[in-house]
Amino acid sequence: MPKKVLPLTDIQVKNAKPQEKPFTLFDGGGLFLVVLPMGGKSWRFKYAFQGKEKRLVFGLWPEVPLAQARKLRDDARALVAQGVDPGEKRKQDKAETDAQALAAVNTFEKVAREWHSRHYAGKDPVNVAKILARMEQYLFPAFGDVAVDALRPPVIRDVLHQVEDQGHNETAHRLRQYCEAALEYARACDLTERNVAADLRHALTPCHTKNRPAIIDPKGVGELLRAIDGYMGSPVTLAALKLSAMLFVRPGELRQMEWAEIDLAALDGPRWSIPAEKMKMRAPHVVPLPRQAVAILEDVRLLTGAGKYVFPSARGPARPMSNMTINAALRRLGYEQGEHCAHGFRAMASTLLNESGQWPRDVIELQLAHQERNKVRAAYNRAEHLPERRKMMQWWSDRLDALKAGPAVIPLHRTGAAVA
Repeated sequence: MPKKVLPLTDIQVKNAKPQEKPFTLFDGGGLFLVVLPMGGKSWRFKYAFQGKEKRLVFGLWPEVPLAQARKLRDDARALVAQGVDPGEKRKQDKAETDAQALAAVNTFEKVAREWHSRHYAGKDPVNVAKILARMEQYLFPAFGDVAVDALRPPVIRDVLHQVEDQGHNETAHRLRQYCEAALEYARACDLTERNVAADLRHALTPCHTKNRPAIIDPKGVGELLRAIDGYMGSPVTLAALKLSAMLFVRPGELRQMEWAEIDLAALDGPRWSIPAEKMKMRAPHVVPLPRQAVAILEDVRLLTGAGKYVFPSARGPARPMSNMTINAALRRLGYEQGEHCAHGFRAMASTLLNESGQWPRDVIELQLAHQERNKVRAAYNRAEHLPERRKMMQWWSDRLDALKAGPAVIPLHRTGAAVA
């Protein structure tokens, strides 16, 4: 008859002294304590599962006291009785816990911020900050703490629909694009197997882009140019207004113009070379400078030539002109927000150049720096059409002068327009 095992007591466990070799104290039901030569006391559990003898380690005493060790033993025996291997279950539980911990680290907000910092490195800081602000306002509060591999389309869709319901359709489309780009980054980093935001491409009301307000009839253009000539504010702002009409680049490109980018002594004629990182399409762009633009730049150099920017901020030369300056100047001249804006000079030039019938559409589009889908053709065209674009830019400046001359009876400023 086997010898009966008496349960251990807390005193026995505490007073067990280490020996030269490990020895065992049995508690019963498969639970035993191994006293190690170095002084450690380890709780172990022996059990049989599917005909095989197996063991589990429950931890060290006193971190795991006797009562807790018995509870762990009883739980393990209950699993065996249910046909579950407690050792395998422990492995599965640990794997799930580790996965949850990893998922908690790879939340949507963390991954989106990492994508944002990498993708927009070195790009226009104003636009970069605007994109992050949109995500911070709409996306992060809603599901920023959700793991990227646990995110599902309905969660994103509901947020986008809420933004749409507030009347911000274009913002909703942009937010969906940010989600798709961030999750594509997560997929590339092997953090998720599926880009769920891609499933939402047709979940929003189609975005109908509104054209920016612009004056495009010749008489109105002449009136605008005469008003600009009479601007009584900063001479630097006045120069920016004139070049906006003359060069019809994007407002962000104009206000970030640097003196180092201007070459008035280039062999093929004066030019402004805009680097790729400043362009919307991320391709370098050359703006041929007509003689009227050269004269304006030579005058402005006397005011800002010692600094980096042609049009520095009023707050200091280390920063470019504010993105609101041109629009504010137009408001001061009496042009309301729905009539004309800084970006409207591009539509003005595009319309009148195309209506003139003197310039191929490709040449106009190239000067507007609209994207050419065929990259090889784009590179070829940039070189092929530069002489023709130079002629067109001079023609355009001469055309503006003619429109500005106009009938002498038209007043310099609109009635009631502020000129201070």
